[in-house]
Amino acid sequence: MTGELSPAADGPGEGARPELRASHEDRDRVAEILRVAAGDGRLTAEELDERLEKALTARTNGELAVLTADLPAAADWPGGAAPEAKDLVRIDCRGSNAARTGGWVVPQRMQIHAVGGSVKLDFTQAVITGPRLLIEAEVRGGNLRLVTKPGIEVDADDVALRGSSIKIRPNHGPKRPVILRVEVSGEARGGSIVARPPRRTFWQWLLRRPGPYDGPVTAALP
Repeated sequence: MTGELSPAADGPGEGARPELRASHEDRDRVAEILRVAAGDGRLTAEELDERLEKALTARTNGELAVLTADLPAAADWPGGAAPEAKDLVRIDCRGSNAARTGGWVVPQRMQIHAVGGSVKLDFTQAVITGPRLLIEAEVRGGNLRLVTKPGIEVDADDVALRGSSIKIRPNHGPKRPVILRVEVSGEARGGSIVARPPRRTFWQWLLRRPGPYDGPVTAALP
């Protein structure tokens, strides 16, 4: 890879303190930063794979620091640490609306009950700290909306449908490495589950401009 990063060649001088050994937690933290950077388009798929391999085999904190030195995400988090994700988040929405938008931290697992209401999970600016999110959903006369971006895949094959519908709309534009796989299971009765990229604004639609993650918009032939 052009411009390949490598630790400094010179070792510590005589009497200098040796570099601290990296722990499993240190390696996992750097891997999380790399996945977020790839999702933001800062790393290519090849660069992500190469750096992840180095992160998982790094022996010292110095070797890990080199892998994130050119990534703003490492400086944005205090001490270079990613926000801690919860193991489980529950959303119980009955006859009302609930949403997770902006820079919310994606947990490892979610239990969502949407009974006569609507739940929206917007991943476009979310803080993603792991490669997978498991969603156990119960949708009855309500809706579950997932707003995605390139690098996020949604699998809802394990949802049982009873008079309901599921629509998974893929992201268009350049292919990105997968940073998050969302696996939805459970049951939907008289409701819907939809996963889609962000919609274009009114002005983007009026001027026939693409959305933030779409390819170029072409006019239909007469």
